[in-house]
Amino acid sequence: MKAFGFLSFGHHSVGEQEGMDARETLQSQVELAKAADEIGVNGAYFRVHHFAPQGASPMPLLGAVIGATKNIEVGTGVIDLRYENPFYLAEEAAALDLLADGRVALGVSRGSPEPVKKGWETFGYKGEAPNGADMARKKFELFMAAIRGYAIAEAASLEEQYPRMYTPGIELPIFPHSPELEKHVWWGSGTTKTAEQAARDGVNLMSSTLVSEADGSSLGELQAAQIRAYRNAWQDAGHDWAPRVSVSRSIFPIVSGEDQKQFGLLASSEDQVGYIESTKTTFGRTYAAEPDVLIEQLKADPAIAAADTLMITIPNQLGVEPNLRILQNFAEHVAPELGWIPNTEGLVEGYPID
Repeated sequence: MKAFGFLSFGHHSVGEQEGMDARETLQSQVELAKAADEIGVNGAYFRVHHFAPQGASPMPLLGAVIGATKNIEVGTGVIDLRYENPFYLAEEAAALDLLADGRVALGVSRGSPEPVKKGWETFGYKGEAPNGADMARKKFELFMAAIRGYAIAEAASLEEQYPRMYTPGIELPIFPHSPELEKHVWWGSGTTKTAEQAARDGVNLMSSTLVSEADGSSLGELQAAQIRAYRNAWQDAGHDWAPRVSVSRSIFPIVSGEDQKQFGLLASSEDQVGYIESTKTTFGRTYAAEPDVLIEQLKADPAIAAADTLMITIPNQLGVEPNLRILQNFAEHVAPELGWIPNTEGLVEGYPID
């Protein structure tokens, strides 16, 4: 690990519920990103969920964070491609990347289980697979083609063009084009198979606090194996640049009585195994301990050691101050012992693949 950031789900209240509403939540996430930027945190990442009181339509938030910060990377973990128009997303992503001067980590994937039945169909998209995986894959291919500058449309006749700009019949790409954007795309992977596919596709790898595999190994061991498989597949594919790899964990450094009171009881001693969509899944443990204990626990996690970036999931509904305290405590007392390089040292780069 050489970089870390926070991953926010964007939970907010609705109706008469207590807690921050959607507006307050969005504003607090911008404020947290600004404060995190100032203490050297490398990334501000946001989950995307539909039909739930959580983060959605991430581009306005990412743009606001970019405009309010100087060094921190901004991104998603992850955009559900089943709900997206791939070409419009390509336009938005390119504009964001150009505004951000490369400070973008755009995580995309098939998406996670949701509270509604085939919500993507409500958005006007249909696929053959019950979970929409086939549609997400096709959209991903179209999205990557678009951001790589491939032609996707044909110029109309001169009589139909307004304004008249092109020779009729020539093929046209989307605009704007950000030449480096393809290197800022991540695939959110939950299995070794999809990690290897991400490598063949030439995109970075983003792994979460769970994997859709379970064989008795710890989450860190399963993810470390995925990362090895990903890097082997990357090398076999012959890509000429070093990809990024991230993993996510729930981590609460305890450095005061207030920390102990607020987060001390969240600690769990081991990973858990359960089911998502009938698939046996390994869920990561929650770390909450004094810095010296955390350092040893996290050093023993092979996936954290293998990844260049660690995303710390935060309880965003608590607001700015408690979450900034988590990040500050981690930056001051834990991260330096794990190899952390603050954001003032420049953009994060992936580990070279031998």
